[in-house]
Amino acid sequence: MIMATKAQTKAQTEERAAELRDLLNYHNYRYYVLDDPEIADIDYDAFMRELKSIEEKYPELVRADSPTQYVGPPPSSTFAEVTHRARMMSLDNAISVEELEAWVERMRRIVDAPMEFVCEPKIDGLSCSLTYERGRLVKAATRGNGIVGEDVTLNVLTIASIPHRLEVGKPPDFVEVRGEVYMPLESFESLNKSQEKIGAKIFANPRNAAAGSLRQKDPKVTENRNLSIWCWGLGAAEGLAVTSQSDALAWARQAGLPVNPKVERHSSISDVHKYCEQVLEIRHSLGYEIDGVVIKVDEFSQQAELGETAKAPRWAIAYKFPPEERITRVDDIRVHIGRTGAATPLAVMEPVRVGGSTVGFATLHNIDEIRRKDIRIGDWVTIRKAGDVIPEVVGPVISRRTGEETVFEMPATCPSCGSPIVRAEGEAVARCTGGFECPSQLLERLHHFCGRSGMDIEGLGYQTLALLLDEGKLHDEGDIYSLKPEDFSGLEGFGDKSVSNLMAAIETSKSRPLANLLVALGIRHVGTRVAQVLADAFGSLDAIASASEEQLSDVPEIGPIIAASVSSALSDPRRVAVIGKLKAAGVNAKSVKQSGGLLEGLKFVVTGTLSRFSRDEAEAAIENAGGRATSSVSAKTDYVVVGEAPGSKAAKAEALGVRVLSEDEFVRLLSSGQEAIK
Repeated sequence: MIMATKAQTKAQTEERAAELRDLLNYHNYRYYVLDDPEIADIDYDAFMRELKSIEEKYPELVRADSPTQYVGPPPSSTFAEVTHRARMMSLDNAISVEELEAWVERMRRIVDAPMEFVCEPKIDGLSCSLTYERGRLVKAATRGNGIVGEDVTLNVLTIASIPHRLEVGKPPDFVEVRGEVYMPLESFESLNKSQEKIGAKIFANPRNAAAGSLRQKDPKVTENRNLSIWCWGLGAAEGLAVTSQSDALAWARQAGLPVNPKVERHSSISDVHKYCEQVLEIRHSLGYEIDGVVIKVDEFSQQAELGETAKAPRWAIAYKFPPEERITRVDDIRVHIGRTGAATPLAVMEPVRVGGSTVGFATLHNIDEIRRKDIRIGDWVTIRKAGDVIPEVVGPVISRRTGEETVFEMPATCPSCGSPIVRAEGEAVARCTGGFECPSQLLERLHHFCGRSGMDIEGLGYQTLALLLDEGKLHDEGDIYSLKPEDFSGLEGFGDKSVSNLMAAIETSKSRPLANLLVALGIRHVGTRVAQVLADAFGSLDAIASASEEQLSDVPEIGPIIAASVSSALSDPRRVAVIGKLKAAGVNAKSVKQSGGLLEGLKFVVTGTLSRFSRDEAEAAIENAGGRATSSVSAKTDYVVVGEAPGSKAAKAEALGVRVLSEDEFVRLLSSGQEAIK
């Protein structure tokens, strides 16, 4: 190995820079992936300094895949969209050996030949697609909705275990490598300790921490989070001859990509189930979170023969581990007051790790639920949590009672404002009667107002809003638009840059659509769909506010209950005052209806459960493309979009001769118009 000298020619220096890039990438792989370094840290640092010196002297030699350039250019304000060349699908689930056997039996009706299965731990992380062209990493994207994801290339370049160049002599012209980005448990615990020291957000589990870290606008933040990846498959590829899943993973290992060492191939479903049980036994010793096992038919030819449903491939399944249960102690039961005044009892528990998260609180829903389960302050209780499901207090461990436990009673007055807590006849939920005077309700209303479905003001989170309330800077939603940079002077965590960004976010939110403002106002029964219907029907907030209940009820999809709620809310003097502040600040209060879109003039009904959209998201996509989403099928309906368990609407569409679309057809229609589904 020749060290650079002053006498070297430009060509020799360029060759040396390329050699150093390859050398450093190789040692990154040895250190971070194989955990088997070949050189000392001091030698690694010497190579890095040499490469930096060359790049400083010859800026034209700087490459995007250079180890010196992991952070990339200044952070972007948003992520660009990336369309996956091959769709990234979800998986069907099984929870027993019987369901695994049923899955195999279904496949045998299609494939009349022996099948081999590739099994690996199901990583609890964030799916990611890595695109390599002629061996060089050129694009990285999240799964998104399976068709379109977020461009996170700059952030992925900071993940040490991901090679920037494939370590094969003749790389394919193009290949999409699929994997799961995760945060090792050790890194997760270290991150939360650091967050706690500076008073920042504490992450609930490694998966959330990984997802949040990968979507940072500033790659430097991602770089400090110590993320990693396990690669589990390939998407689209050109110039790569592999015929099975096991071959693909073997090639990925040779190329320097991290492949889980626990991957195994089995020929019978009984052996597959044994593997699942073995992985379940060692799950807490792996150093990263898993929530099951992924099982795939090995041969690609058989995968192609089996095909896929609208939601998932038939040739793969996720064996999910049973819900985890832990026992902990209820130290207290407190009451939380929500934005509508709902008084919800919360169990305050000794923190315990369950189902991949550290749990210290759990909702007890209402007083009837507490009495039904006989949960008392001081009880040892069983906590159950599975995956993303909210922690549930299953019940008390009666045998551990000492007699010192106390029965919880719903307080007569609100702990936040002192107003009476009242439970209306026939309702399970008790409510604070303080309304606009209740600080807890105000905080929750402000948080809802700034949320994504509302005014979507980035930077005004729960803690920031609570701080501004405590400092007397906010008294209602309208005051948000009166905030000035000097209001943050002396507040911890607010430097010039963060204040500038927050001011810009507040200003940007003024131009949100009218439907967002309607949702943000927190009117009972008004969600994203109802808000859009009202905005389209009346065109302005003033018109909605001046409409009678009868006029509101005449709008399709707006019944008398919603009409009464809207009319009452928009005539309340305190809300009228808030709206006055918002309008005076220049917040948009008029509707700009879409026109000229691909779906202009078409009427849709969405029914059943879609795999890539929530109902609101699908209907919003229709509206954004100029179409109209309605709730009932009639002869005037153009298309009915059908997901799983569609119910009677699909049958009615067929009876009326209305075109029924699968989710795949719906996606093609959104992207290319009606020509795509003829």
